Amino acid sequence: MFSRNKDKETDVKPAAPVVAPVPSAPVKRTGVRTAPSIISNDLVVHGNLTATGDIQVDGTVEGDIRSQSLTIGEKASINGEIVAEDIVIRGRVIGTIRGRRVQLASTCHVEGDILHEALAVETGAFFEGNCRHSDDPIGQASSSRSANGLRPAAGPIATPRPAAAAPAPRPADPGASPVVVGDGGVVVKRPAAQ
Repeated sequence: MFSRNKDKETDVKPAAPVVAPVPSAPVKRTGVRTAPSIISNDLVVHGNLTATGDIQVDGTVEGDIRSQSLTIGEKASINGEIVAEDIVIRGRVIGTIRGRRVQLASTCHVEGDILHEALAVETGAFFEGNCRHSDDPIGQASSSRSANGLRPAAGPIATPRPAAAAPAPRPADPGASPVVVGDGGVVVKRPAAQ
């Protein structure tokens, strides 16, 4: 009756009211990834690291590491046991590795045993030790390694390798696989630079 748009009849339906959800108690998300804890390349840690989240190591760690996810950078060096769900190794590791998903990048140098659920090895990776599949590699106690046929983790290498040691056999064909299997262990040698 007293409307300005008296001449314009429109068939506009009122919009349904929007109901905002009522916030309930805070929900803890266990699958949410946060920023990793970072050990930078100029840092040397003497001791064990334990985290419920992710760790990225670019420096040196002389001790054991236990975390949800672990990434070891190309210049990193670890001397100790590693236990994590996801492990990506690009640097140097001396010690036992236990993880659900273990990836050895082409730049890695690993000396020790690997207990895994899934293992991926890139061409050119160096791995010397035993690897063994397990349905629960993280749940197995460290002392059960010898019962599973794996040798116990060695401590830091105190003596250098003999200089007169014979070099590892190289394939005659440069296109041959760099994998050498002997004594139940798997050794992946990185081809020499030409």
